Amino acid sequence: GFIRPGYTVIMGDSHTCTHGAFGAFAAGIGTTDLEVGILKGVCAFRQPKTIKFNVNGQLPKGVYAKDVILYIIGRVGVNGATDRVMEFHGSTVAAMTMESRMTLCNMAIEAGGTSGICMPDMTTVEYLWPFISGEFAGKEAALADYSKWCSDADAVYEQTIEIDVTNLQPVVTFGYKPDQSKFVTEMPDSPIDQVYLGSCTNGRLEDLRIAAGILKGRKLAPTVRGILSPATPKIQQEAMREGLIDIFMQAGFCVTNPTCGACLGMSNGVLAEGEVCASTTNRNFMGRMGKGGMVHLMSPATAAASGIEGKIADPRKYL
Repeated sequence: GFIRPGYTVIMGDSHTCTHGAFGAFAAGIGTTDLEVGILKGVCAFRQPKTIKFNVNGQLPKGVYAKDVILYIIGRVGVNGATDRVMEFHGSTVAAMTMESRMTLCNMAIEAGGTSGICMPDMTTVEYLWPFISGEFAGKEAALADYSKWCSDADAVYEQTIEIDVTNLQPVVTFGYKPDQSKFVTEMPDSPIDQVYLGSCTNGRLEDLRIAAGILKGRKLAPTVRGILSPATPKIQQEAMREGLIDIFMQAGFCVTNPTCGACLGMSNGVLAEGEVCASTTNRNFMGRMGKGGMVHLMSPATAAASGIEGKIADPRKYL
């Protein structure tokens, strides 16, 4: 509830760019710059160039924001947006929930981006309304105020990239870089040892609902460990109220406290040498989740389906 459209947000975390979903310029910075920001209220930036991504089309069944951003990173590469802002537009983004937009912006850094950003609209206002209702006479007034932070019609971009998601399939990474990705149908019979649901990328309530919808009444494969780490205590509490946590536990998941957890090789879920994890996190660097381990990045739906089958699996058969 602290972030508003038009804010400049700095944090000592590379995935600060998540907050770009709210129409804020949000960037992770080093400790020295962060210290100056805290003490002086200012931070030095070189004005970044901007790449516009026009994402259009209705997402097919079983395809989510995580698949979209993995596809985009696979297309532009891990250095394709270095020192740039990735600006997301189009009918697909307009139809996304705020949680999906957060997933989209969260992984801008994996393409080298300084930040990712979505334009504020009524979806933004509705999400923020419990926090901003005292600041405006009504939602239309809030939208009118926040619209000034949208890019101008004649804004100049370094380049514009068109993305049509109409025929997009679930996407999975296969190597040690986020841009090494394939459609799930291109990775048959790829066994896994662990499935990890959580992180700042896909540990929100929407993600848990999607995964629970697939796991309900089903069990993890006998050879697979399942770990769920909700992103925040509030999300965990709501998931408990909705009965989602019970579904995960019945399926065989270990449910941890909200934490970065296994994403960065910490706490529960650290991989042993040679183990493979189907993960909803944002990085698959060598050793990221444990020395000698392999991480396949994917959506919560694909991760849940993979946990059931004990191998990378297409979630569409469960939807």
